[in-house]
Amino acid sequence: MARPAGLRAGPRLVVISGAGLSTDSGIPDYRGPDSPPRNPMTYQQFVGDAEFRQRYWARNHLGWRRMDAARPNRGHRAVAELERAGVVSGVITQNVDLLHTKAGARRVIDLHGTYARVCCLRCPTMISRMTLAERLEEANPGFAEDVSATGIEVAPDADAVVTDTARFRMLDCATCGGMLKPDIVYFGESVPADRVAAAFDLVDDAQALLVAGSSLTVMSGLRFVRRAAKNGVPVVIINRGGTRGDDLATVRIGAGCSETLCALAERLTTPSAVAGR
Repeated sequence: MARPAGLRAGPRLVVISGAGLSTDSGIPDYRGPDSPPRNPMTYQQFVGDAEFRQRYWARNHLGWRRMDAARPNRGHRAVAELERAGVVSGVITQNVDLLHTKAGARRVIDLHGTYARVCCLRCPTMISRMTLAERLEEANPGFAEDVSATGIEVAPDADAVVTDTARFRMLDCATCGGMLKPDIVYFGESVPADRVAAAFDLVDDAQALLVAGSSLTVMSGLRFVRRAAKNGVPVVIINRGGTRGDDLATVRIGAGCSETLCALAERLTTPSAVAGR
């Protein structure tokens, strides 16, 4: 694979990753060419409908363990390798699966949060998803065993496709009794300002921006591509389908993330390539 224009300049390459990067780890994406229609949960649905929230927690109680068991694929490892080699200066991920961190990447901004934390909407309490799982097991003895796990599909937000959820018991914050919510930014919810600011800082210091596996449909990712283009920074997009940022791309690669990132890592981390920087 020829090296994309704009990636020769130096070590400050920033990666923006989306769900398409994690499909090789067994986590489905939302908008890929072969993805079934999905209706991701909105923030208003979660906070405004107790029945909907009960169904979510029941499904998540099963689904989050599937996501926790997922392992980084070659694409995640290639990004971590590029970071270790001084080529990548940071990763802005729209994914909540923690696979960049599991692969060894050190500077990762989890733009939409992660599946592994749970926050209270009334007080500052934050707990691990494992801690809540233990409490939910006590409150719902036998639920996981009664629901067949065979063929359960897990969406990118760790929601398992399960229909029998009526008897599932939800839990509130043990500190204040407030509503618990996964530390995930849902559709219709704003990304915390400090994360956005940190991501803009990375982009403003970048010599090139690489988008991997994102359709850039939502503004939370597209704004960084627009910022890079405004700054005159080359933008490379790797995605099997079209993206909302294609008109801003310096290079557009319609291929799988894993193989493309591996080829890029091999090319940019060879002794001659490192010496050339």
